[in-house]
Amino acid sequence: MTHTSEPASEQNTDAKGNHRKSTAEKREHGKDSAARGKGLHRRKFLGGMAGTGIAAVAAAGGAFSLLNGAAKNKASAADSTLVIPDLLEGTTTDSVTTFTLEAKTGTAEVLSGVTSDTMGYNQAFLGPTMKWTNGDTVLLNITNSLGEDTTVHFHGAHVPPKMDGGPQVAFSDGTTWSPTFTVKDPATTLWYHPHALGTTAKQAVHGLAGMIIVEDSTDASAALPSDYGVDDVPLIFQSLAVDTDGDIKYEAVGYRLSTTTFPLLLNGTNVDSTTLGFTATKTRTRFRALNASPSDIITIQRSDGGTLTQISTDQGYLTEATEVTTIRLVAGARAEFTMDLTADATLQAVVTTGWIRGGSGTYDVLAITASGTDTPDDLPTLNTIDRYDTSDFTARTITLGQSGATMLINGSAGTTMAAMAMISTTVGSKEIWTITNSTQLEHSFHLHDVPYQLISINGEDPTGVQLGWYDTYEVVGGGSIQIAMEFTDFSDDTYMYMLHCHLLQHEDEGMMASLMVTES
Repeated sequence: MTHTSEPASEQNTDAKGNHRKSTAEKREHGKDSAARGKGLHRRKFLGGMAGTGIAAVAAAGGAFSLLNGAAKNKASAADSTLVIPDLLEGTTTDSVTTFTLEAKTGTAEVLSGVTSDTMGYNQAFLGPTMKWTNGDTVLLNITNSLGEDTTVHFHGAHVPPKMDGGPQVAFSDGTTWSPTFTVKDPATTLWYHPHALGTTAKQAVHGLAGMIIVEDSTDASAALPSDYGVDDVPLIFQSLAVDTDGDIKYEAVGYRLSTTTFPLLLNGTNVDSTTLGFTATKTRTRFRALNASPSDIITIQRSDGGTLTQISTDQGYLTEATEVTTIRLVAGARAEFTMDLTADATLQAVVTTGWIRGGSGTYDVLAITASGTDTPDDLPTLNTIDRYDTSDFTARTITLGQSGATMLINGSAGTTMAAMAMISTTVGSKEIWTITNSTQLEHSFHLHDVPYQLISINGEDPTGVQLGWYDTYEVVGGGSIQIAMEFTDFSDDTYMYMLHCHLLQHEDEGMMASLMVTES
């Protein structure tokens, strides 16, 4: 299933709402990349779907199946090796593990041969991976060397609101923020990124993002690959907007420039015309996929049309390993999957525009060489997920709207803490929310604090991997989702969590509200 969401009023449409080809849409891979089997360029199939919401999603299934059938390539040859983000070592004293991060500026090549001004944690671009263990206490000393205010949000983590890294705890250049908390999350893949008011898109697209791996002692975790960089591999996808001079764009005016292109990066390496290589020394390899793009959608698949074994959604293990042909990640979402590799295979990323303009096309991103000789055991039951009976849950409606270029939640633009709508609840409350998209734009709904279950998606019951736990999920133009959650553990009379669209431009343009959880 594919979907593009571009407002019908934008420059890419004519007076009748028909999609016009932009410069980005005319961009195709060069002859060299085609020779490497970069796959079928799909923009001509997807371009006419802009701004058509639920109907586009329904119609996309057929086109996507046709394209899958046409692109069953052999495994691609690798051009260079996949870069594995460094694993940040913590120091443990008196049962507290301390991690040290510095948000800093630098330069990097986002376009090959062109230098871009960037940001990163402990390095010029992106950040190291942190490993946390369920039940441990962690302390993070995070120094701001950016020359402007920032925050660091632990996306998907169940932590006190004062430690969540929201806009209320922004800290200035030259200062250090030191949140500490006990890790309450089960085994899962989280990530960290900025979350200050009005600057989230700017700072994140310039490179402030990194992965967090949470480990636990369950039988499922013991049965799954866990050797970081060997058979447990991070895949951080970024579909960015960059002009020919290397300037990374984050606002509408920059996205519309004729000189702006939309490169795809994997672990910080441009894969527009490059297939990265990875040698799997174990037969079963686990991949942790994160869509750290500001707005575009990433769909992961095999070039030969084979299956992936999905084991996790945003917020932890599925009940059982599930065979899928594609894994669709909206901005901010994560998933884990394994592959039992008895032959070489190639992973593809299908990029779909999520905002006014963006990336598109199919890319052979990772050529995996199978060299393992072991025979892995069958995977056990991974998790027990008790589905909510929502008959006595408190019901709310959250409306995602817009007024011109201003994005709204429940009619308010959350560009300041005082202006944004606020949801008030209490510890122990069980709630069911209907998230209604009154726009024809793509949105990615993210809730801080606690995970949620999907109860319905555009009026349909969830199935398969949709029965897992989430914190970020797609709400298509004109569509709606129902989600259910229980607020546990943490309350505060001053500090709030956030709920917002994770298309970072929409967040900065006001599509954010606050969540105050107090004692019952």
